[in-house]
Amino acid sequence: MMSTATTLAEIWRGPFLESVHAGHAVICDASGEIVEAWGDPQAVVYPRSSSKMIQALPLLTSGAADAARLTDEHLALACASHNGAEIHTQRVDRWLKDAGLGESDLRCGPQEPADIPARDALIRAHESPCQIHNNCSGKHAGFLTLGKHLGAGPEYIDPDHPVQAACLEAFEEATGETSPGWGIDGCSAPNYASSLQGMARAMARFAAAPADAPETRLHEAMRAHPDLVAGEGRACTELMRAMDGKVAIKTGAEAFFVAILPEQKLGVALKILDGGTRAAECAIAAILVRLGVLDAEHPATRKYLDATLRNRRGIDVGSIRAADALR
Repeated sequence: MMSTATTLAEIWRGPFLESVHAGHAVICDASGEIVEAWGDPQAVVYPRSSSKMIQALPLLTSGAADAARLTDEHLALACASHNGAEIHTQRVDRWLKDAGLGESDLRCGPQEPADIPARDALIRAHESPCQIHNNCSGKHAGFLTLGKHLGAGPEYIDPDHPVQAACLEAFEEATGETSPGWGIDGCSAPNYASSLQGMARAMARFAAAPADAPETRLHEAMRAHPDLVAGEGRACTELMRAMDGKVAIKTGAEAFFVAILPEQKLGVALKILDGGTRAAECAIAAILVRLGVLDAEHPATRKYLDATLRNRRGIDVGSIRAADALR
């Protein structure tokens, strides 16, 4: 995997190249074929939270979402890695209560909010973060909704649980591959591995799905509610807004990123090997510019692509740039 990676992002300080971030990236069309690739398309990867849209598919295909009268906001949260801001936690809390469930039914674990006002409010109130603050609480609310619809037990994160069996089936169907295995994600749910092409193929299938398909409902919900998918100051939210909601993008831990381009019927997946999020954000922005869906001069783009690096006194000391191969 390491030997066939290619440089995707560079860190420059003054006139010299200081650091490089290597990785793999793939663009697939509606047939699942590779349109363009960098590095090794067959590299086996954990997509981490970039696979949340796939994990949310059984929520729709089972009929659970309609039975629970879930809205686009619920579906966006099911696909989210949110900041734990009030707009996220209030909605997840209401979702659980409407289902007759509560915070104790979650299995994702507590997490300090990434949202500073929410974090500070907890400190002032002398309160600790709970599981609803977890960035994956929307996904887990979806798991609970599916589990209740299936009449399954409470330990929905167990790999053998009907909820996770449905997620694996959806994952293998979307990627067009038999997963070689799984690891436990930060939120305690299984995360299934695939090739990078498999993930790009899955995103292209989302992009090319019919208007009434579950895949379309999910990426439309993400595009309609970018603030729920991540939050203020986050690349997913800011870049989706910059593209006027025409493209859905989603990050995953350890520098993974995917994009769903419905108008072009294309899917993108990328992985930075060293886990550097700044490089993944730079690389996905470069690919979106390359595909003509993101304006290179938009302020949001400039925050991640060819972004100025400043020291603690605000002095311009260098930049993070996309590698020439992506331009």
